[in-house]
Amino acid sequence: MVVSWGEYNLICRLAPKPLLSQLMKMHTIYYKTIAISLLLGACAHAPVAPTLGVRESSNTTVEQTQEASPLPNVALDERMLYEFLLGDIALQRGRPELAMQAYADLAKTTRDPRVARRSAQLAFESRHMDKAIDAFTFWQELEPTATLPNQMLVSLLLSGGKLSEASPYVQRWLAKESKNVGPVFVQIHALLARVSNKATAFDWTSKWTEPYPNVAEAHWVMAQLAQESGKKELAMSQARRAVELRPEWDAALMLEAQLLMPTDAKLALEKLQTYLQVYPANKEVRLYYARALLEQKRYVESRVQFQQLLETNKGNAELAFAVALLSLQMGELDRAEQELQEALGHGKKDTDTVHYYLAQLKEAKKDDATALAEYRQVLQGEYVFAARLREAYLLNKEAKVKEARAVLKAVPVANNQQRVTVTLVEAQLLRDAKQLEASYQVLLDALVLLPNHPQLLFEAAMAADKLGKIDAFEQNLRKLLQVVPDHAQAYNALGYSLLDRNVRLEEGMRLVEKAYQLEPNDAAITDSVGWGYYRLGKMDKSAELLRKAFALNTDPEIAGHLGEVLWMQGNKEEAMKVWQDTLKAHPESEALRALIKKFSP
Repeated sequence: MVVSWGEYNLICRLAPKPLLSQLMKMHTIYYKTIAISLLLGACAHAPVAPTLGVRESSNTTVEQTQEASPLPNVALDERMLYEFLLGDIALQRGRPELAMQAYADLAKTTRDPRVARRSAQLAFESRHMDKAIDAFTFWQELEPTATLPNQMLVSLLLSGGKLSEASPYVQRWLAKESKNVGPVFVQIHALLARVSNKATAFDWTSKWTEPYPNVAEAHWVMAQLAQESGKKELAMSQARRAVELRPEWDAALMLEAQLLMPTDAKLALEKLQTYLQVYPANKEVRLYYARALLEQKRYVESRVQFQQLLETNKGNAELAFAVALLSLQMGELDRAEQELQEALGHGKKDTDTVHYYLAQLKEAKKDDATALAEYRQVLQGEYVFAARLREAYLLNKEAKVKEARAVLKAVPVANNQQRVTVTLVEAQLLRDAKQLEASYQVLLDALVLLPNHPQLLFEAAMAADKLGKIDAFEQNLRKLLQVVPDHAQAYNALGYSLLDRNVRLEEGMRLVEKAYQLEPNDAAITDSVGWGYYRLGKMDKSAELLRKAFALNTDPEIAGHLGEVLWMQGNKEEAMKVWQDTLKAHPESEALRALIKKFSP
């Protein structure tokens, strides 16, 4: 026994005194097996060790297995009794390792399979996997015909990646279930989930499945492992064979459809549809079919499937919510609202989520007042952060900047990125209200807490530029480039500022050309390089790049630059057309109106 007398005394002090006084008076008494059974009965309150999804087979229960095994004729002496008490009291007092050791020693002393079972259970519950393997191995040795220890050994060894060590127990398991090996293969696949080397798992499993060419589950597990190993064609052939052998098995069909979706979504959907024509009551396949249709953006058909599921699952808030979201996606706002209200009425779906989508729907309907009320009912869950931002936005639309800022100040932030998002939204609200200095100050305050955050540095630089704080503008951008050396937009902003102010043109060109190297298809960056060539007097190169920028984005500022270059080249008619067409698309552009007036008074 590993436990010291000091530990015995500690446990004894924790035991009830009347019981101890009686026990101390006892002399050595010899009990037959029934005595141990009575003592083990005291452990009945403890939970049985979970089998990690491994089920008993052949209709043999653990109790039946125990009764069928010969039990030893054990003499229960005073020391053994102490060990039993030590194990149970240690467990009750939060000393699982001591209890585990006590029962491990008792199992070896008594060689009783029930004690060995208890020892294995305690080792498993204590998460000492090596000791659990030893304990279950000992139990299996004492009770060779028992199903549970063998299955638990498979579970522990496979979960630990010990494939070769698990092999004899897998062989025994398959032999025992020779008439029903299919479920065994399904369970083995689940147990292999933790094995990182999927190719090794595939090779190891194949030797067990090869003797069962007509067992659908054997092909199914090999299809799963082939997919995980990157063997797509083999995975498909194995999945097809599983479906051929068991056409009614939904798991095989859904695996085949899953494998087909990337290359032939139409065929995959047809197979699912055909299956449902034969087995219309299969909810799992119908749900899978509904989601597959949704992924393919076949919203109308997807909603039909979700609706059918809802009709057979009255009151299911999740399904009602899915139907409502599809209606919302399809722009059927009135129907979506009714369905969302129904989902809310069921009272099972997360009400905060439903209120969030009702608010989104009301915004789409231009009913900002009701949307605001709905957002305010989102009090917890994954949408609370987004709801507070939308609440601030709607308040700002009503010119209630002070109230909007108060909402933002109270937003619960989970991390720095959310904190930055709140800052950027607040700065934008103030910009919209023409409070540029206050907007700039909000960004500066945030930089005190997060001095190297790229978004804050960039936005602070842009805010400084609007205020004419050129030194602060350059300082923030140069710091940003130290933090993120390949920040194309920072190079562009800094370089364009120099070109637009017609100062340090060579430096400005180097900066925008660096940005262009990083992002050659960005319209704003391409425009900057084109404008830089204009400043340098290289008209043809300028026009070429500005035409490219305008093709990427018909922004009024780009149109202004292109038109000016064309005008200076003598292409006045084309320049005027670029300006006029762009002004029709952007009638709010006062800068473009001013430019047209400048060149064509």
